[in-house]
Amino acid sequence: MKTMLFSALLLVSGVAQAQSHLDQVRESKTLKVCTTGDYKPYSYLRSDGQYEGLDISMAESLAESLGAKVQWVPTTWKTLSEDFVARNCDIALGGVSVTLKRQQIAWFAKPLGVDGKIPLVRCADKAKYQTIDQINQPQVRVIEPAGGTNEAFVHSHLPNASLTLFHDNVTIFQQLVDKKADVMITDASEALFQQKHYPQLCALNPEQPMQYGEKAYMIPRDDMSWKQYVDQWLHLSTATGDYARIAEQWLGVIK
Repeated sequence: MKTMLFSALLLVSGVAQAQSHLDQVRESKTLKVCTTGDYKPYSYLRSDGQYEGLDISMAESLAESLGAKVQWVPTTWKTLSEDFVARNCDIALGGVSVTLKRQQIAWFAKPLGVDGKIPLVRCADKAKYQTIDQINQPQVRVIEPAGGTNEAFVHSHLPNASLTLFHDNVTIFQQLVDKKADVMITDASEALFQQKHYPQLCALNPEQPMQYGEKAYMIPRDDMSWKQYVDQWLHLSTATGDYARIAEQWLGVIK
């Protein structure tokens, strides 16, 4: 009994002494940020090696609030969760959707808003792909980046459609323009952003998504001090209008 009690006390002591990411960032002056760099308008790695986007600017704001600099940690949608844990990132961002699978290995800061799945199609074909039933047909060519929530949506909701996984989430939209695919299911924010850059493409029913979704920043699990800090920083960024000003640069006016 005494041995068990001693072991329990050691365990509690170890947990109590575990350093929060809040303290680690403040001491190291470095904020480790996992991001894919391939998801405009949130995170994009330019040819000159610099990142840009809504969430990139927000990460820099978070680092500045702590007197730190950002250390970018490249990842992919397929390996995001594994990389986040293995590389000890302080935060993961860049259009990350909240999912229960990700919640199993991490926490999320307060959601930044609702952003559900919708079809992105050639405008000439928009009448053909309004519903799940219309898209869920063997002759419909759906294209998605591998490993993310877009692919998961297709597997769960569009099992009969012809799915192609594409290697590049930056040039994938040209595949629709070139008629090499018919539909891409993605978040409304990305679809609305990309239709501005590809006039041939239309985001369908962004106000009525096919699946409810939320965007949020992923943070390490079981670190309440860090979560409270990130949540408070987000609250103040929203209340002061800082987030709206940054978002307007990439998404347009936030209503």
